[in-house]
Amino acid sequence: MTPVHFTFSTAFFLGLAGLTFHRTHLLSALLCLEGMMLSLFLALSLWTMELNTTNFSTSPMLLLAFSACEASAGLALLVATSRTHGTDRLQNLNLLQC
Repeated sequence: MTPVHFTFSTAFFLGLAGLTFHRTHLLSALLCLEGMMLSLFLALSLWTMELNTTNFSTSPMLLLAFSACEASAGLALLVATSRTHGTDRLQNLNLLQC
């Protein structure tokens, strides 16, 4: 494993560990998800440059578009929950109580 691949996989797993262990605020969960998506985007971009094919050249841009949609949906949920509940703490959110 090259140092570049090790760096991107470490960044992805650090974001995943932050998402699983530090689930106190919705904003921190969204930031961990964005870090994971950024490391996936960079790794996929480098992978397509290493292969030198045009077949996979649109996949990093497609991943980036889905990441932007995920970020906007997450921020909309953050605003909606902070307006209704007054906080973004994940412990105050209950799916059974609508």
